[in-house]
Amino acid sequence: MSALTKAKGFKKSKSGTYLTMATTAFGAFGVAKRLKKARAEQDTLVLIDATLSAAAIVTGLAILYRELKRLGDDDVLLG
Repeated sequence: MSALTKAKGFKKSKSGTYLTMATTAFGAFGVAKRLKKARAEQDTLVLIDATLSAAAIVTGLAILYRELKRLGDDDVLLG
């Protein structure tokens, strides 16, 4: 298997999934900041936007977790 093929398969590997989960979770810090600022300024529209963004992050992490469980021993980079 060539290095290019392995690189293309990285996103579907356990390592790639963990990295995607970490970057998604890191985005939660920005959303938390927006939530705090929106509450302080009593900006309902920004509060709704930040709440929906937080829900999207939670959903994304749940999907990535499910994908990680599906990968199991079929890791692309190990083969």
